[in-house]
Amino acid sequence: MDGLLAQIRAELASNDAIRQAQALLQALQLAAAGKDMSSVCRAACDEIIASPANAVCKKLAFDLIRATRLTWQQWETVCRGIKNDFDFPDPDVTAAGVSFLAAIPSWRLGKLITDCSKEISNCITSENNHLRYAITETLGSILARDDVVNLCEASAPLSDRVATWWKQIGQTMLDVSDAVSRVAFEAVGRLLSEFTTKRMSRLAGDKLISTEASLAIRSNWVISMCNFVWEKRNLLMARSLVLPIESFRSTVQPLVFAIKAVATGMVEEMQAISGGNTSPRGPMGEDFVNAERILAVSDLVSHLVPFLTSLDPSLVFEVGVNLLSLADVPGGKPEWASASVTAILTLWDRQEFMAGRESIVKAVVQNLQLLDLHMQVSLFKKLLTMVRNLRVEADRMQALACICRTALCVDLFARESVKRGQKPLPGTDIASLFEDPRTKEDLTSVSSSSLFREELVACLVESCFQLSLPLPRQTATGTESRVIGALAYGAGYEAMSWTQTALEVVEVCRPCVKWDCEGRTYAMDCYLKLLVRLCHIYDTRGGVKKVKDGASQEQILNETRLQKLQRELVKDLSEVATSRLLARLIWALAEHFDLDGLDPLLADDPEDPLNIIVANVRKVLFNGDSPLNVATNRLQDIQAVLLCSQHLGSRYPRAAQLFTKELEDFRASSFSDSVSKHQCRLILQIFKHTLKHPESSWAGSASATGDYPFSHHKLSVQFFDASAAQDRKIEDLVRKAVQELWRPPPSELLLLVTKGADSSVLKSAPSSHTLSASSDPCYVEAYHLMDPIDGRLTLHMKILNMTEQEINQVDVRIGLIGALQFMDGSLQAMRNLQHLQSQEPTSCSITVTVLHFKRCALCVQMIYYPFHGGMANGDLDDVEYGEEDAIRSRRTLKTDYGEPIILRCQPYLVPLTELLLPHKCSPVEFLRIWPSLPAISEFTGAYVYEGSGFKATAAVESGTPPFFTGLRALEEKPFFQVCSHVLRTVAGFQVCYAAKTWHGDFLGMVIFGASEMSRNVDFGDETTTMMCKFVLRASSSLVLDEITADVQQWLDDLTDGAVTYVSEEDVQSAAAERLKRSMQQMAMFKAAVAARPPPSPPKQDDDDDDAGSEEKPKEPKEPKEPSTLTTYTAEEIEHRALQAAVLQEWEMFRAK
Repeated sequence: MDGLLAQIRAELASNDAIRQAQALLQALQLAAAGKDMSSVCRAACDEIIASPANAVCKKLAFDLIRATRLTWQQWETVCRGIKNDFDFPDPDVTAAGVSFLAAIPSWRLGKLITDCSKEISNCITSENNHLRYAITETLGSILARDDVVNLCEASAPLSDRVATWWKQIGQTMLDVSDAVSRVAFEAVGRLLSEFTTKRMSRLAGDKLISTEASLAIRSNWVISMCNFVWEKRNLLMARSLVLPIESFRSTVQPLVFAIKAVATGMVEEMQAISGGNTSPRGPMGEDFVNAERILAVSDLVSHLVPFLTSLDPSLVFEVGVNLLSLADVPGGKPEWASASVTAILTLWDRQEFMAGRESIVKAVVQNLQLLDLHMQVSLFKKLLTMVRNLRVEADRMQALACICRTALCVDLFARESVKRGQKPLPGTDIASLFEDPRTKEDLTSVSSSSLFREELVACLVESCFQLSLPLPRQTATGTESRVIGALAYGAGYEAMSWTQTALEVVEVCRPCVKWDCEGRTYAMDCYLKLLVRLCHIYDTRGGVKKVKDGASQEQILNETRLQKLQRELVKDLSEVATSRLLARLIWALAEHFDLDGLDPLLADDPEDPLNIIVANVRKVLFNGDSPLNVATNRLQDIQAVLLCSQHLGSRYPRAAQLFTKELEDFRASSFSDSVSKHQCRLILQIFKHTLKHPESSWAGSASATGDYPFSHHKLSVQFFDASAAQDRKIEDLVRKAVQELWRPPPSELLLLVTKGADSSVLKSAPSSHTLSASSDPCYVEAYHLMDPIDGRLTLHMKILNMTEQEINQVDVRIGLIGALQFMDGSLQAMRNLQHLQSQEPTSCSITVTVLHFKRCALCVQMIYYPFHGGMANGDLDDVEYGEEDAIRSRRTLKTDYGEPIILRCQPYLVPLTELLLPHKCSPVEFLRIWPSLPAISEFTGAYVYEGSGFKATAAVESGTPPFFTGLRALEEKPFFQVCSHVLRTVAGFQVCYAAKTWHGDFLGMVIFGASEMSRNVDFGDETTTMMCKFVLRASSSLVLDEITADVQQWLDDLTDGAVTYVSEEDVQSAAAERLKRSMQQMAMFKAAVAARPPPSPPKQDDDDDDAGSEEKPKEPKEPKEPSTLTTYTAEEIEHRALQAAVLQEWEMFRAK
């Protein structure tokens, strides 16, 4: 192998172009086979790229460089060769060098395009088509990225040059060459799409802060391009028509984006960010401008519609998706969306577009609201079948959420049309929309291996709950404006309109109570919760209302249907598959069942609803067949049916008599434990009282609450099985999809326009940390940026030459400690800086990947040369900081003017908190997850706060307890504050936080605090020492192992150094010391009391009083009161006090 590599290097050193090309081809084959080509790359850089060569050899050499990893010296050689190629007489050689600009690393790209800006401009205006093609394609790939935007923010001349280049690229769209025109359209499309997606920036590994200046720069580029396309739209459409059919696809997205941005007013919104005033205004006023915009959109639609019948599937899809986006602009027509959807759906059965079926379904279901009612109904069943075949769960759930929202929208529209006197449209009700044979078979089947039916029921029910909430107001046009407005109109016509659609849903999904889903219950819980909500709203407990009571005919009809559904569900109790679901269904029926409407003549009929309920309650109570059910679900099932029997028996005497017998049998059986027996005794006493006093209302006969405690995890029983995990997974997917669809987050552009620079999108720059010492010749400071989505960390450094002389060369070496890895997989990284002027800052950055949750740091070492000189043979002591190739090449190198100066900087520590993400959850969900976390750790901290004074007064006025100020830094950390309970009486608190690591591990943290006075102050001082207990639980022990490895560092990361770790020995010794001081003070007090002379008795004038005083001591002494001493420790007492306070706050909250 070494001989072969030596032969390739020899061929590269020859001046024969054919031999060089053959050697490069052979090297590319070896690189593709996984061989190390670093030595060949060094020869290619020196002999091909940095030397005169033909275009073929240049391209092959650049391809070889892309396949390998270069050192910083080799990158300098490559950049020097590209700069020389700009002046090469052969334009093909220049085109080869220009094409490689996109592969230059971000840390070297800025300086290169700054030095070669004039040559780049000359290439854009060159007469050679190949050179114009290469420079346009390359600039379109790099100029829209975040790193270039950041360079433009720091350099105004470069920003002007890039803006000029974009104008030249826009004019190139009208180039005479078809190939150049096509790549110009593609470049403009990348710029416009990068404004919202940042896709190319992520691929390049850049993650920069979106500052106001950077957004203004990018907005100016987009505005200028949109205005150019708007002014030249007719010419651009005509130019796209003469392009080859395979190139026409590149012209669609730039035209649609620019014209839609102008037509919808998006350009004006971007101008508010950039501060310019370049919006297109007509000479005849605003009305003429609006008419011109509508006509422009119509002309573009007419330009694109003929291509919907193309034979190219990718072109049909591109045109169809863009036409759907145009159908939502002001003046859009449903016919445009109908034609696009019809054309896109024809691609479903085409063999060459099989891999794009997910894209077809997503494009159609997300734009269903743009179609008319007839087409929505006709496509509904077909789309439901398509969604069923989607493989990715997240995509399937989003599509299901869109379909379920469409079903509710269609049903509401049809109902409102009938109310307005229009003819009812057949097939618009929920039952007709879901009457597909396969869907009905899934719903009616007891057991099925598919999860689709559970996802469908859950999405339908969650969509109904979203419909019951106030819909968000849309301040700007968008893809959601039309459907949200339609739903708001349909639901706002009458307060109960959404319940009619929900009633249709519960009727269609009724068979789900019979399902056997292998322990999963989320879909059925959603269904029963909606049923309970409807029964509570219509008050089915009191029977069907009458007209004389003020009920409308529609309300009477709905209540009748709902009570009929209740009776059908009672009959279905015998077919319920599991005891767990049977208990939940009994709960959903018992609280709102109309017992007074039962026929007393059918009391002995087995088909009587009450008799059926009692029989199934007995079935749950005496169910001991399954050991698994006994171990996991039986406690919850028994508690549920016992409460149901209390609800029914306290309201209806016959129910009390029937349940009395069942409870007595259960109490006497071996199936009940001590708790159940006591509860049965209490329920029987309630029944006894209600039967003896039927005329008086009993407190046990509580009113219906409309609560379904089984969903949302309000009960504390845990289920450690696979079905519970699957339920939580489906729940997360469904709720996320429904929430994003019904309550979409506002766009970044809208946030910036409405909130300005105070928006959360514009993050404040992170604080920098100084890495160098005060006397070092180079000042180094750094800050980091995190990208949790891609798992990346970018370290940005600023180097300042503190000497009065120019430093010609500085090598910055970065090493890694912990779970970090460079993007190219190397062990070290090198950044070469040249010509550092005195007091002039120079920036550089490095991006690494975070592998897992672990403490990590970046070690920075600077090697700079005080004098400029050549190289001579010698030794370099520090060979451990460097890449392998760099080590071998520098072991025998030494400057002519002395050894280089090595500056070892402080390591840059990455806080562990930066590797966390806030996990938003409800308090009930947090307390449900908390006991199930296996890893646990706790420790104590202490800090000083101001008990009085100005800061304490300000804290009290703001509603924050003064003793909580020491943990104020937690508000800025990536934790979600689940809940907090402040006990003002004893000056204590309890706070719960939830977070997840980048890699999915859950971390919960609870902080208990109670103020403790320090021993060297008294009650009059303004400072107080706070003692707080940190309790952490995690899903993985590795997470807590990293935290507890250095507790003080973790507390510093959490509280910015405000809390000090206190060991358990110190806590115990401090408590013993306080107890000792207290005992000494009490002993001194008792001694002082004993030393004090007893007071003389008062003189009495009356003899009877004297006699009474003599007899008084002889009275018998009262017995001593019980002792208040307890065996509980201080921590247990504190925990019990916190629990009592939490329960009291919860009861007060419920009472409100």
